[in-house]
Amino acid sequence: MHIQKIKRSYRKTRYVLYKETLIDFKEHFWAFLGSFIGIGIIAYLQSKELPHSDVVYLIGSFGASSVLIYGVIQSPLAQPRNLVGGHLISAIVGVTVAKFVPDVLWLTSALSVSISIVLMQLTKTLHPPGGATALIAVTGSAEIKNLGYWYVITPVLSGVLTLLIVALIFNNMTANRYYPSHKKYHKFRKRIHKTLK
Repeated sequence: MHIQKIKRSYRKTRYVLYKETLIDFKEHFWAFLGSFIGIGIIAYLQSKELPHSDVVYLIGSFGASSVLIYGVIQSPLAQPRNLVGGHLISAIVGVTVAKFVPDVLWLTSALSVSISIVLMQLTKTLHPPGGATALIAVTGSAEIKNLGYWYVITPVLSGVLTLLIVALIFNNMTANRYYPSHKKYHKFRKRIHKTLK
């Protein structure tokens, strides 16, 4: 029974990935535009607010999140709960591990990523870029490490919310493209479309 569930889940994921990577230039256009604006806003804030300091607002895991939330928007791993929860949990874990086990790179790296994965699984917020967010907290520059738990608020939460707001706008610009993929959201969206007509 459990193996059948896994196989069904695997087939569904394969279908979603296949469907969303087909050559559909409209889809590619919206994926490009959404990711360009989402990452562009964060990079712009970085260049205006902290032009001479280390790159703090624009962390690498945001690039990986952009692939999911703009390019594979129907994936369970790309949904808002996963995006926000996965990054926040991983950021908290990364900062905590860095505080309790400082200066042991191999241990902090392994612990932060591994604990993040398990906590994301337990909370149903699995988002692969979250592992990178945890890793950045323990391997990042001195400036990032000095942020402590502020790392969770900015750059992580502020950046994730920016990406999410842009995704909610650009992933819903056409009738064929909708985000998030939750059933309640679809019912709500249909009601809005009916009232606008």
